[in-house]
Amino acid sequence: MVVGAFPMAKLLYLGVRQISKPLANRIKEAARRSEFFKTYICLPPAQLYHWAEMRAKLRIMGFNTESIKPLNETAAVELGAELLGETTVFLVAGGCLVLEYWRQKMQQRRKEREQRAAWGAVQGDVDHLELVLAQLQAQVQAAAPRSALEELRAQMEDMRTQLCEPNSHAPSEPQPEPVLPE
Repeated sequence: MVVGAFPMAKLLYLGVRQISKPLANRIKEAARRSEFFKTYICLPPAQLYHWAEMRAKLRIMGFNTESIKPLNETAAVELGAELLGETTVFLVAGGCLVLEYWRQKMQQRRKEREQRAAWGAVQGDVDHLELVLAQLQAQVQAAAPRSALEELRAQMEDMRTQLCEPNSHAPSEPQPEPVLPE
């Protein structure tokens, strides 16, 4: 029994997504330990996320505030590390979707090429059969028509009967010979 490529590809993509979760956790841990990650990678997106979230919540509740207090560094690093980890998982999953889409497109293009090739072969066969049919029709038209052959046979039978009859008298006028069609 042959296993199709489609289920195997899906299983592979699922494995990649599952592997991306521990990778995201390692990135989170590295972000918490490294000063560079804390300062430039984790803090700015975390503060922006906090600002956008608080502003949206306050607007929904009907408050209009001008300033929102930023998160403290520890909470911002934690939130930034979580955002970085989730972004990693999201990017891996998105990459898997793009790869699957690309694979499906390539498979569809291959099938279309095969269909075009099959259609071309069928069209070639039809053209060949049309040529053979035209040749056969020409041969049939070149042959004597069946009704003309039957007419000639009938005339020959009449001639035989006239020649073979003992009681027949000679005709007063000579009968014209039948003309054979060409």
